[in-house]
Amino acid sequence: MLIKFSHLLEKYKFTPVGILHIGAHEMEERKDYISHGIKNICWVEGNVELVERGIEKIDPDHEKLLHGLIYSEDGKIFEFKITNNSQSSSILEFGTHKKNHPQVEFVNTIRMTSTTIKTLLSKNMVSVGDFDFVNLDIQGVELQALKGFGEYLDPVKYIYTEINVGQVYEGNDTIADMDLFLENLGFDRVETSITPYDWGDAFYVKNRK
Repeated sequence: MLIKFSHLLEKYKFTPVGILHIGAHEMEERKDYISHGIKNICWVEGNVELVERGIEKIDPDHEKLLHGLIYSEDGKIFEFKITNNSQSSSILEFGTHKKNHPQVEFVNTIRMTSTTIKTLLSKNMVSVGDFDFVNLDIQGVELQALKGFGEYLDPVKYIYTEINVGQVYEGNDTIADMDLFLENLGFDRVETSITPYDWGDAFYVKNRK
């Protein structure tokens, strides 16, 4: 996270009821979440190898780790492209990412069927009411994931997401797209951190009006 989790909690005076983290990777944020007293965490990851390794790390009494390729629609077929650093894996082709990070390459492709977060949580009997903080890091399709929440977004008060100001991946949504979508749902962007490589992180809070 480019914007520290501790900074958000302190500045905006909240502690999440629970966290839904989409794009778990190796759950690098786990120690930070737990150190701040968050015990209800649901991780979602598209790379099955990372899921298989990650299952051994979680506390099953307080955490879940689900496998799914999250998108705005159920049942779409995608070529999920795995990179040599694993964290840049995406259903999208590289855009400026290829120029800015030439050492990162696609090394494997897996044909996968998409699921919305609404469907995935429902199938796994996970109550969306358990989570008021969503963290998204899925390489250019974060907005597509949010569009698949439907009414499952209603209990969410805080959204931390990776954003793009350029075409880091071909066809990725931009921060302007994200702002427009979330503004219509009552969220304000209150924190932004942009790297020199046209991507960054943003934090949105549901306004109290």
